[in-house]
Amino acid sequence: MEAKVKAVCLSEEKGTTKKVITKGELIKEFGLKGDAHAGKWHRQLSLLDETSIDKMRGQGYELNFGDFAENITTEGIENLFQLPVGQKLRINGEILLEITQIGKKCHHDCEIMEAIGDCVMPREGVFARVIKGGEIKAGDKIEILN
Repeated sequence: MEAKVKAVCLSEEKGTTKKVITKGELIKEFGLKGDAHAGKWHRQLSLLDETSIDKMRGQGYELNFGDFAENITTEGIENLFQLPVGQKLRINGEILLEITQIGKKCHHDCEIMEAIGDCVMPREGVFARVIKGGEIKAGDKIEILN
């Protein structure tokens, strides 16, 4: 299965779920334009594969893309969280991302943790920095570079 962007999500405040947007702009060394988590640090962007969301859906939870505060929901990278730090991803032949962190501790006011008592993001979420920016939207092809 070809890896691709399933959804692009944004929130203007930290600690809240993100809303799906039609398209976004990734800014070099910053992240997703307009997103609360963007900035000049190592966790500019968060990614989560749809298979991780499906694990939670399998427990009977009604979940949407962005509910785990991920900026990019991917499809076709089942073991996204097993990619090494430093791994580069190319999106749409143009955007270049570098994985900087795998998982993170959930903050105490995480909406999804409060609502259902579990969050897949600390275990399977991936964080990246934007090396080369560009426009991103659902359906864009993702390449895992060697």
